[in-house]
Amino acid sequence: MAQTFAGSQQRDGGAEEGPMGYVEGSIIRIKMYNFLTYNYAVVRPGTNLNLVIGPNGSGKSSILCAICLGLAGKTSVLGKGDKVGLFVKRGCNIGWIEIELYKKGGNVVIKREIHMENNQSVWLLNGRNSSQKAVEEVVKALHIQVSNLCQFLPQEKVSEFSKMSKIELLEATEKSVGPPEMYDYHCQLKNFRSKERELENVVKEKASFLEKAKQRNERNKHDVTRYYEKKKHLDRIELLEKKKPWVEYEMARQELEGVKKERDEVKKQLANMKRTHVPMLNKIKTIENQLNPIEAQMKAKTVGITEASRTCKQKQDQLERKDKEIEDIKQGFKMKEVEKHDHQKRISNTRRIIDGLKAELATFDDQQDVTPQLDAVNAELKRNREERASIQGEVADLRREMDNHSAESKLLAKKLNDMNNMMKAKEEKLKGRHRDTHTALQWLRQNRQLFTGNVHEPMMLVINVKDPRFAKYVENYISFHDLRSFVFQRKDDREKFMTEVRDKLNLKVNSIYAPEVSCSNRAPSRPIGSLERFGFYSYLREMFDAPEEVMSYLCFQYKVHDVPVGNNKTKEMIKTVIEEPYMRVFYTSDERYAVKRSFYSNKISTSNSALTPSQYLNIVVDTEQKQHLEQQMKTCQVKLQDTGEKMTTLQQRAATLDRTDNELREEKKQLSLTKGKKRLLEQKISAKQESQRQMEQSGIDLERIEEETKNKISAVNSQKVLIATEFMSKMKLRHKLSMETVYLALETDGLTAEKTKLENDYGQDSAKLRTLDQVCSRLEQMKNQLVETCKDLMKKASEICNIDSVESVSTGLHAALSKLPDTLDEIEALLAEERSRADGFTGLSENVVEEYNRREQEVKNLEKELNEKTNALTTYRQNISEAKERWLNPLKLLVDQINKNFSDFFRSMQSAGEVELHTENEEEYDKYGIRIRVKFHNSTQLHDLTGYHQSGGERSVSTMLYLMALQELNRCPFRVVDEINQGMDPTNERRVFDIVNRTACKETTSQYVYITPKLLENLRYSEETTISCVHNSPTMVSSHQWDEKAFLRKRIQRKA
Repeated sequence: MAQTFAGSQQRDGGAEEGPMGYVEGSIIRIKMYNFLTYNYAVVRPGTNLNLVIGPNGSGKSSILCAICLGLAGKTSVLGKGDKVGLFVKRGCNIGWIEIELYKKGGNVVIKREIHMENNQSVWLLNGRNSSQKAVEEVVKALHIQVSNLCQFLPQEKVSEFSKMSKIELLEATEKSVGPPEMYDYHCQLKNFRSKERELENVVKEKASFLEKAKQRNERNKHDVTRYYEKKKHLDRIELLEKKKPWVEYEMARQELEGVKKERDEVKKQLANMKRTHVPMLNKIKTIENQLNPIEAQMKAKTVGITEASRTCKQKQDQLERKDKEIEDIKQGFKMKEVEKHDHQKRISNTRRIIDGLKAELATFDDQQDVTPQLDAVNAELKRNREERASIQGEVADLRREMDNHSAESKLLAKKLNDMNNMMKAKEEKLKGRHRDTHTALQWLRQNRQLFTGNVHEPMMLVINVKDPRFAKYVENYISFHDLRSFVFQRKDDREKFMTEVRDKLNLKVNSIYAPEVSCSNRAPSRPIGSLERFGFYSYLREMFDAPEEVMSYLCFQYKVHDVPVGNNKTKEMIKTVIEEPYMRVFYTSDERYAVKRSFYSNKISTSNSALTPSQYLNIVVDTEQKQHLEQQMKTCQVKLQDTGEKMTTLQQRAATLDRTDNELREEKKQLSLTKGKKRLLEQKISAKQESQRQMEQSGIDLERIEEETKNKISAVNSQKVLIATEFMSKMKLRHKLSMETVYLALETDGLTAEKTKLENDYGQDSAKLRTLDQVCSRLEQMKNQLVETCKDLMKKASEICNIDSVESVSTGLHAALSKLPDTLDEIEALLAEERSRADGFTGLSENVVEEYNRREQEVKNLEKELNEKTNALTTYRQNISEAKERWLNPLKLLVDQINKNFSDFFRSMQSAGEVELHTENEEEYDKYGIRIRVKFHNSTQLHDLTGYHQSGGERSVSTMLYLMALQELNRCPFRVVDEINQGMDPTNERRVFDIVNRTACKETTSQYVYITPKLLENLRYSEETTISCVHNSPTMVSSHQWDEKAFLRKRIQRKA
């Protein structure tokens, strides 16, 4: 395994031929002088995989910066400032970079000399002065694109790769691995499409102008046609006027013949009908003579039936009344029985009451005087009244005390509500800036019970600065990406949350989980008191409050416990402050300073930026005041509860006194009653005995009443027998009359039906007879009128045609008239139509014809021009189609190859990924793009690679594997990736490294530079791998004194 060390002794000569295995454009040598962390260093990458390893701050990224700037790249590609002079080592005015690139026939050496004072560069190409443009052309000819993220991916741009649009990714891929002409074809197609639209617009305008010209000429053509049409219409009008009287005559003659024929037919029908009427009248009279006696009999029988039915109804009502009368008699007897039983029961009860009263009266002789007991009860009642009055006074005092506490509680609740409204204002700002996070916040509040551990709302809502002036420091230090992040105590809660809101609700949200061991109470590296002489008055952590997990994450990730904040004094002493050890990030009154110190040379580099006003954390809620108010609210609630309990106790005592008072009053009442009860008992006994005597005298004779009841029922039954006999007699009479009436009705129906039929037939024939007589008279009148009309019409027709008779009509006129319609309606309609058309031809002259011929020639010329443009457009579209095939077919093959490699890499990691060519319209060539879709869990679906959906580690893995999928296609001479493995977990990092090692070390692949501060243990390396270990410290030997072989020999001896 070859090993190369930055800073080792290297040749300083001009361009050299690269060794075998280098792809044209590969980097042979990188030389740096006074560049960032280096005084002087030379790096020689290998042909395949190059691992550049070293601690943070040692100068790994300086090599990447040298590659970018040395190959005419812009500083914006690196994301480290906009002035190239900032890359000169601190304290120096001039620095330079020299890069040697392999090229057949002679290597290319590019040197860039950077002047810090005027921020200018001097370029040398193969040792000769050159311009930046010439260098850019040479670099482009070697297919090097440092601005293409698919070829050159700095650490600061790793996150931007996933944020590239599909269109940007396609263009970067075309430039990186496509054939040289592919991107040019793509650009040509986009230009062709634009020109095609222009040509389409020209053709559309020509066609529109031609259509308008045709329409104008069509109007002239119509005028010419109208000029010749008018005479034709006038001639037809003349012929129609000549034929019209002949048609009228022929119609009148035909009508006359029809009337004569119809009149003769009506006369014949009239005579036949008169002969058939006589027998029909005779038969109708015979039937009427039979019906009259039958109807008289039916009427008499109907009267008898009605009378019999009325009598039956009366008898039936009488029977029902007799039944009701018997029932009433029986009910009366039952009531007497019940009354006798109740009477005996009352007598028995009265006797028992008298015996009880006598027994109670006998006991009064043995009882003592109850007066002392009454006095004792009255005294107890007085004491109860006095105690109850005292309790009522205490209850009134407690009620006033409760009212005071209640008013205080409402005031405290209002103050707390005002503070909560300030929190709502923060939520509105979050909603305005990132609606998805606000939607996820609402979901969390509704489903908080789904989570086991603590879940905190976005940091910007739970962080509360202690003073509005501190908000700008906190907000500028913590990224908005984290300010809108949800914080979880447990990792499984975070995964559940992301599954619900990101995968199911498709929301773009951020989430983090706090360290397992709390970092919130970490001590700063130095007490703040030791920094007061520089104007520092507080660490960032002491400027705000946050929940335990949130503060723990900020201390772990942002080291807020070790970021001091100073004032104007700090700014005045800035040079001294920068030299202080352990100072990495600090704030003055209006600026932020970041200090980087090399691990080896101890050199310091700084950057500063102005603080922007706070947008989200400037809404301050005084946490101590809020806690104090909440404590006051709890105290007030406790007092309310205690007062309520006291009042309840007093009310319970008052209720007990009320019950005792009621018992004493009842006892007093009983004692009072006992004193006069003996006299009352004697009076009750006397009254009850008198009542018993009266009840015994008024007894009921039930046997006599039963005998009277039986006699009454027997008399009523005798009356019922007589009524039933009369009822049956009338029923038989009604049945007999009904049957006789039915027989007569059947006979009447037969005769009536026959009579009705004869009358209907006779009525119809009579109406017809009258109608025929009227028709015959009318037809005779019409015949006479039509004879006169025919004579008049014949005379009129002869006069119009200027002839004496029908036989004298000329052959030509007869032929012309025969072609015209033969009905008067058609002739009238045709006349009206021809006159209307003739009236419409006004304002016409011979000039219309001349104008028409001139414009006809113009139309022909325009048609010729349109055909030429249309043919040109067709030819252009054919050329576009050919260019599309030259571009699209290779592109599809290229994307398929990338997709195959990408899918295989993901499959080897037990995940899934795909790459596809994406477009919404195949003709819109500027809308084509590459879509990357990935999934890392079996439970999820493939999702587009974006800056929001996947975690940082997942985005890094996807980016790395896509670059490796491009690596095998090998069009660009080298690829550079800086610290892309920082967000990966160990498992994915190991898998990705195996893929990188396996892919980049193939003979067919190009140079690959992989920069990282660390590597996992026990990784597999290929023989083609080149490892560059970057050493940088004050004790590091000079590159001229470095002996690689001696170093390796000593290492082997130590192991032995």
